[in-house]
Amino acid sequence: MLKRVWIYGFVVAAICTVTLPRLADLAAAAESAVVIPAPLMDNPKGAGPMQTAVLAGGCFWGVQAVYQHVRGVTNAVSGYAGGDKASAEYEIVSTGRTGHAESVQVTFDPKEISYGEILQIYFSVVHNPTELNRQGPDTGTQYRSNVFYSDATQKKIAEAYIAQLVKAKVFKSAIVTRVDELKGFYPAEGYHQDFLINNPTNPYIVRNDIPKVQNLMKVFPTQYRGQPVTVRKLK
Repeated sequence: MLKRVWIYGFVVAAICTVTLPRLADLAAAAESAVVIPAPLMDNPKGAGPMQTAVLAGGCFWGVQAVYQHVRGVTNAVSGYAGGDKASAEYEIVSTGRTGHAESVQVTFDPKEISYGEILQIYFSVVHNPTELNRQGPDTGTQYRSNVFYSDATQKKIAEAYIAQLVKAKVFKSAIVTRVDELKGFYPAEGYHQDFLINNPTNPYIVRNDIPKVQNLMKVFPTQYRGQPVTVRKLK
C-alpha cells in the first residue's frame, strides 16, 4: 500500500525538485475520463432541502476536488465511511483493516443537480469503477469503489445505474463498485480538507487529481464551475 504521509514531512523538497514542465508531463500521464450515458432512473430536479451523497473512489483528495467544482454542490468534505467511529483516523484507516473507505460527503442542491448526475460524474471522471480495492497508485480496501446510500431511493438509483452501465458495456472490465448502506460518516483530519486547493503543485495532486478536475471541465462543461467551494464546518 502506498501511504501518502511522506507528503507532510517532505512536501517542500518534493515540490522544489519538480519543474513546471515536469508537472505538466505528470498530469498528462493520468487516466482519461470515460464518457458515459446519463442515468435512466433519477430523481427529478426540484425544490426541497439540501441532500447529501457519500462516495468512495480512491484517495479522497481527488474526489473532494472534483465535487468542489460542480455546480449545485454546496459542500464536499473528506472523511471515512464503512467502519466504526473509534477507528476513523487516518493512520488507523491506512492499515486497511478498519472497514473504512476514504470517502467524501457531497452536499448538493436538488434544484441544480440530481443524485443521478452526482453519480454520473462519479463513474465518469472521479475514479475507475473497475479497479478492485485500488485507484491509481493507491492500494488497499480503504481505496475501494463504494457508494454509501442514505435511503431506499439512493440505493435504487445507484443499483439501477450500475446495471445500466453494465448492460451498455461502457467499461471494458467489470464494475466492482459496492453499494452499501451508510452507517456513519466521519470527517477526516483538517489537513486533508481542501487539499488540492491548498497544495496545487504537490506532485501527487498534479499527477492524479488535477487531471480529474480538468476532465470534469471537458466532459461536463455545463456543470463545471471555476471557483471551487471550500469546506465549511459541519454541525
